Amino acid sequence: MGTDTVREQAVDEVAERRREQRGWYVYDWACSVYSTSVLTVFLGPYLTSVAKAAADADGFVHPLGIPLRAGSFFAYCVSASVILSIFVMPLVGAAADRTGRKKPLLAVAAYVGAAATAGMFFLDGDRYLLGGLLLIVANASLAVSMVLYNSYLPQIAPPDERDAVSSRGWAFGYASGSLVLVANLILYTAHDSFGVSEAMAVRICLASAGIWWGAFTLIPLKRLRDRRTTASSGTSSHGWRQLAATVRDMRRQPLTLAFLLAYLVYNDGIQTVISQASVYGSEELGLDQSTLIVAVLLVQLLAVAGALGMGRLARTYGAKRIILGSLIAWTVTLGAGYFLPAGAPVWFFLLAAGIGLVLGGSQALSRSLFSHLVPPGKEAEYFSAYEMSDRGMSWLGPLLFGLTYQLTGSYRDAIISLVIFFVLGFVLLARVPVRQAVRDAGNPVPDRI
Repeated sequence: MGTDTVREQAVDEVAERRREQRGWYVYDWACSVYSTSVLTVFLGPYLTSVAKAAADADGFVHPLGIPLRAGSFFAYCVSASVILSIFVMPLVGAAADRTGRKKPLLAVAAYVGAAATAGMFFLDGDRYLLGGLLLIVANASLAVSMVLYNSYLPQIAPPDERDAVSSRGWAFGYASGSLVLVANLILYTAHDSFGVSEAMAVRICLASAGIWWGAFTLIPLKRLRDRRTTASSGTSSHGWRQLAATVRDMRRQPLTLAFLLAYLVYNDGIQTVISQASVYGSEELGLDQSTLIVAVLLVQLLAVAGALGMGRLARTYGAKRIILGSLIAWTVTLGAGYFLPAGAPVWFFLLAAGIGLVLGGSQALSRSLFSHLVPPGKEAEYFSAYEMSDRGMSWLGPLLFGLTYQLTGSYRDAIISLVIFFVLGFVLLARVPVRQAVRDAGNPVPDRI
């Protein structure tokens, strides 16, 4: 084979990889609108108001006969969604690795989630149980789809590109969230001009996120490609058993497991802040929905810059150091949030700015760092465990948040209780020798890690 032919093949391979990477970015563009508009902005306060409309004189609702404070219902539903995810994600991850057919599984997960989100248009009156069910289905579907989406990263990007590719994916997601939030803000604040009620405006915003998610998912489904797999053909018929099998396999990679434990801890805190911030702002600080939308829009805009900026810093200082720095910033931010005065939007905007600057980078670099620690051929299986604490799928954080509010009646106590996740996550991550972890996984070690 001639030199020119080899060179042409190399050029073609690079072009194909870039095309696939661009398609990969678009899934973040598609599904991040759910995370932003639904989970972070509208659904928490709206579902809480619907639950309160159905509550008894003491402020309790009784799903399945269990007495719950209406103000805790949303947080409990987020926790319930990850319980469902625990059963489904390991099965899907193992099936994807075994068959190599990730795209059909990604399509099913994405469109079930998109349909559940679009169905939130029918959430009105006192239908809090419908809202809880749709939230659980949509959250679990997002988790499953992200297992498959993230598992493409080691296949579409060589080691020295992963920090940049992962950061661009997050940046696409935050840019998408910003764009749609602007449209949401216009509709919500001027709903009278559009001839709809405030509640109807919220329902339209919720449903439009599902439509957006489904429409843009067509692009990655067209550009991403399935690959032959060398993974074992064995699988389990039970989610818990498959998760246990994955963890047993990880025991042969103790440093990978150590990183995953650190990530599960600190990202639980990150995702709980994201999912509960609007409830905190509306219920504890007395801020209106328009203020919350502007604050989250600020987070999205700064998160684009934060993701790209921290990705560049990682090239010089390594991903681990940058993540550790971000955890310090998260701890300081939560401490400041505890003391925010009620009815003061400016201080809430400053808090949002602090969150935005570290949010995208801490998540993007965690994903790319983990991708170096996954043994070849087990990407989806390992990312199923990783995904249990990603994109608002955390269960312990929302549970702690909800229980703290249930016991104290104070959202300030609930928000400050989350500091423990960042402190413990910092300690656990600091103890992981990531270079050795990459070598133990059988992967090449980047110059900066």
